[in-house]
Amino acid sequence: MDYIDLRSDTITKPTPEMREAMAKAEVGDDVYGEDPTVNRLQELAAEMTGKEAGLFVASGTMGNLAGILAHCGRGDEVILGNKAHTFLFEAGGISALGGVHSCQLPNQPDGSLALEDVEAAIRPDDPHDPVTRLICLENTHNRCGGVYQTPEYTRRVAEFAHARGLAVHLDGARVFNAAAAQGIDVKELTAPVDSVTFCLSKGLCAPVGSVLCGSKEFIKKAHRLRKMLGGGMRQAGILAAAGIVALETMTVRLAEDHARARKLADGLKQVPGLVLQAGSPATNMVFVSLDASVPHSVEFVRTRLEERGVLLGVTGARQFRLVLHYWIDDAGVEQAVAAFREAVR
Repeated sequence: MDYIDLRSDTITKPTPEMREAMAKAEVGDDVYGEDPTVNRLQELAAEMTGKEAGLFVASGTMGNLAGILAHCGRGDEVILGNKAHTFLFEAGGISALGGVHSCQLPNQPDGSLALEDVEAAIRPDDPHDPVTRLICLENTHNRCGGVYQTPEYTRRVAEFAHARGLAVHLDGARVFNAAAAQGIDVKELTAPVDSVTFCLSKGLCAPVGSVLCGSKEFIKKAHRLRKMLGGGMRQAGILAAAGIVALETMTVRLAEDHARARKLADGLKQVPGLVLQAGSPATNMVFVSLDASVPHSVEFVRTRLEERGVLLGVTGARQFRLVLHYWIDDAGVEQAVAAFREAVR
């Protein structure tokens, strides 16, 4: 069976153009800095995000880990949200591997951190306390419904942090979606922060990888950390070639995924027993719940949907997440709505 796979945009496969670029990629040893395709990807990523340098890494988790460890020493503290991907879904790497303490603040419904909460969390100069070094933001924010942060908010946090001697790291796994949703250049969201990680292998369809961007000095530190974490790849230009195509061709079409997410949401609103999360979809994610009139569990409904050719993620006791991406067309959206109508009755 050919499934309509809405579990995540991580399931995207490389486009034919990417496969061709990978086959023809000029390569070298990237650990020696000699892979021209990796170097080009890093330069392109830095240029697009308004940074001095970039570093190709195996995953967003590695990018966030190397980024946070480049900012913080052992025993230092990072302030982040209690729904942040780095806190929830990255295996506690910043603590286990870096000895970095985390202070988790409540994310607001729009995914932001309230500046008054951040200010209250900054540690005093006291030998009993860890040293506050870093604030981490997420854009788009996965667990807050795929919502985006604005340039104004990002600048406000960066100015607040820098005035207090703190740095700001952005987990921008889907930051190009955030830019597309607002109709702005991604630089408006990345330029104010000190470092940013974004994924090539989610909605941008590349098979592997993320890029960490920041100042030249910062990337030099992160490069050493990447090696320490086992991320020194050799002829990685084969992978980087797909990333270049992703940045050149896929970033400009993300609005199509957002439009289909809205179409899917409009269809699901018409299905009795389904309730959309307020504000959903903000980007390419639709969060929908079963109301009290539906006697079935989410697992029962998920199984019935799978039997009808639709895959999705369960994100709560009564909630699903559906993620739109390049490989879902209008017919797929219609099939998903029809499958839900049958599955919940």
